[in-house]
Amino acid sequence: MLSGSAGRGLAASRSDVDVYVVLTDIAAAQRTADRSDEVDELPVAMSELQAVPSFGTPGWWFRWSFAWAPVLLDRTEGAITKAVRRQATLTPDEIDAVLLDASRLDGWLNYTYRALKSDRDDRPLERRLDAAESMPWLLDVVFALAGRVRPYHKYLPWELREQPVRGWPAEDFLPLLASLLDGEPRALREVFARVEAQCAAHDVARGHRRTEEVIAGWGEGLALLRGVHGAD
Repeated sequence: MLSGSAGRGLAASRSDVDVYVVLTDIAAAQRTADRSDEVDELPVAMSELQAVPSFGTPGWWFRWSFAWAPVLLDRTEGAITKAVRRQATLTPDEIDAVLLDASRLDGWLNYTYRALKSDRDDRPLERRLDAAESMPWLLDVVFALAGRVRPYHKYLPWELREQPVRGWPAEDFLPLLASLLDGEPRALREVFARVEAQCAAHDVARGHRRTEEVIAGWGEGLALLRGVHGAD
């Protein structure tokens, strides 16, 4: 399997080639990574590839390395290809685990609310710091709602352009992210409105109201998040 920049058509003059070689557990135990300036050959056991790490565990952060990565050779009648695709996608239960059990939704709301409070209180530095802190939480929420693992920052623009996320078109979301980093209240509230709508749709599909309940739990704070007249 070809990963890294080369696997996604983004190789530059200094890029090496990252190749995962999937082996039986016995064969993988006898191999070590072979690295050079040109090629990194990384052995991975089939059982390891088929194991799906949960959010917050060390293995979670490697899952995106398999996203959109071409499988160059599969002698397992598709088992490798299936395992690679599974690593980069989330089941409905995993989506809820990210949004709710790991509190990524509530954490993002917290930082967004704090940024808006700082803006209200004329504290521009604090506003920008909280807005910037909210970004990884937001990206986890956006990609989880799409049933996908969040990409590494290096590949975020590429993924948004090449593998669009419904409701977040690249030509609109990338400039919005830049505005969020500056803590612009308009951008913070626009994103809140989009996430709130997508959470409502997610809850309908799942047959529960758990994400809506998290949002509703902000009570009077929702006026500030929504920009209701008089909230400032």
